[in-house]
Amino acid sequence: MTKLTLSKAIGQGLRRSLEDDDRVVLMGEDIGALGGVYRVTDGLQEEFGADRVVDTPLAESGILGTAVGLAFRGYRPVCEIQFDGFIYPAFDQIVSQVARMHSRTGGAITMPLTIRIPWAGGIGAAEHHSDSPEALFAHTPGLRVVTVAQPQDAYDMLRAAVASDDPVLFFEPKRRYHVSADVDLDAAPARMDEARVISPGDDVTLIAYGGLVQVAVDAAIAAQDEGISIEVIDLRSLSPVDYDTLAASVRKTGRLVVTHEAALSGGIGAELVAQLTSRCFEYLEAAPVRVTGHDIPYPPAKAEKFHLPDLDRILDGVDRVLEREYAATEGR
Repeated sequence: MTKLTLSKAIGQGLRRSLEDDDRVVLMGEDIGALGGVYRVTDGLQEEFGADRVVDTPLAESGILGTAVGLAFRGYRPVCEIQFDGFIYPAFDQIVSQVARMHSRTGGAITMPLTIRIPWAGGIGAAEHHSDSPEALFAHTPGLRVVTVAQPQDAYDMLRAAVASDDPVLFFEPKRRYHVSADVDLDAAPARMDEARVISPGDDVTLIAYGGLVQVAVDAAIAAQDEGISIEVIDLRSLSPVDYDTLAASVRKTGRLVVTHEAALSGGIGAELVAQLTSRCFEYLEAAPVRVTGHDIPYPPAKAEKFHLPDLDRILDGVDRVLEREYAATEGR
């Protein structure tokens, strides 16, 4: 075991992928000599050379367009989008080319392409440097969309993403980059399509992903003081979704709360609630509750704390689904 931060675990996963397969190529703005703005790729260009760890121009559409050509020729490009809010210039390439190439060619061409995205809030960043666009890509057939919340998953699932023949959007919660834990560097690449029960419980199912997983765990611990048992699930894969694990939990608890940082309307939570209501309707004791960001453009840094779900808002969501008398009558 080696103690690593989440960002260093991703870096080690990239290093291992470069070692294991000569077809792996890293591409992105400032990822080479600088080592990336979060230093995730620090030292990799010196170790593997500038032809495998490539500093690109500041042009996300160009990065993804080049990566499509490389993947078409049998390489396994790993593209870094420097910040989540910078992904929109590459949206056309991702949705029109990356997601469709396998289907367009009748299965003859694969797109073994990984897109790394430092993502979401919690660090007080400037405009365009914090955003939550994951639902746009989870809604796009042909893409795998995953996120991680702790270092071992970061290492294992990054390697699995690079080894996959499917295109993968790999969302990395910026607020968790400096959280450290023991990581088994000899572990086999993990499956990317499984949710994980983090904390077992009997009264409420609480589904979270990315930076909110730890907040959800903290909520479960706090609720224990009032005799409430919350089962916390780290979703991990946003597309496809592991509905078997989620439904098994909802059938056990009869109550569902979903939390995410992105806006309420049209978010991942809406789809989870719809699917799980359909699958578990006869087991539900109350209407599911969503605790999310607000339906506004991502706010300035000073207002960020009012936008992101926190411990109190999640616990209020739990109170609402339990129909406790002092729960808020409205709220998100």
